[in-house]
Amino acid sequence: MNTMNTMIRPAVSLFVLLTVVTGVVYPLAVTGVAKAAFPHQAEGSLIVKQGKVIGSSLIGQNFIEPKYFWGRPSATGPMPYNASGSGGSNQGPLNPALVEAVKGRIDALKAADPGNALPVPIDLVSTSASGLDPHISIAAAQYQAARVARVRGLSNEAVHAAITRHSEGRLFGLLGEARVNVLELNLELDQTLAH
Repeated sequence: MNTMNTMIRPAVSLFVLLTVVTGVVYPLAVTGVAKAAFPHQAEGSLIVKQGKVIGSSLIGQNFIEPKYFWGRPSATGPMPYNASGSGGSNQGPLNPALVEAVKGRIDALKAADPGNALPVPIDLVSTSASGLDPHISIAAAQYQAARVARVRGLSNEAVHAAITRHSEGRLFGLLGEARVNVLELNLELDQTLAH
């Protein structure tokens, strides 16, 4: 019994100590450093307009009106871009449901802009792994530019200039692809280019 007490007491003490260090002290320290060094990112990269949070630059939003650029389709449920339901559809390339979904998305894009002869970029008809992607490729933005310009009564040049202003290059010049943040681009169109 005495031997057991001498073994249990250090084990429990070590458990409590590590719980406090790794469960309280370390998270508070990391959060404090993050808030001091990167305050915008530590708060979720929220976009605030007129004192109201309208979204995050890290999570896509479901734009469906023709005057807006549309993001990647989202496979989250029960609604698109649901952060608590993040995940892909897990449908393989031979799955008939995926083939039908892609065909439907292509048809919707062509119906929204029947005169557009450009090839449909893959990211406008396929979901991302998370279902929350806030970006589209430069090609996807350019594909939609004529529709957005026409519906808003803007010149193609003004819309392409907005795309250029919101284009982001590869991370460290190496990782990923050039992209456009859809929410930020649509906000500029609403606020500075609105007629």
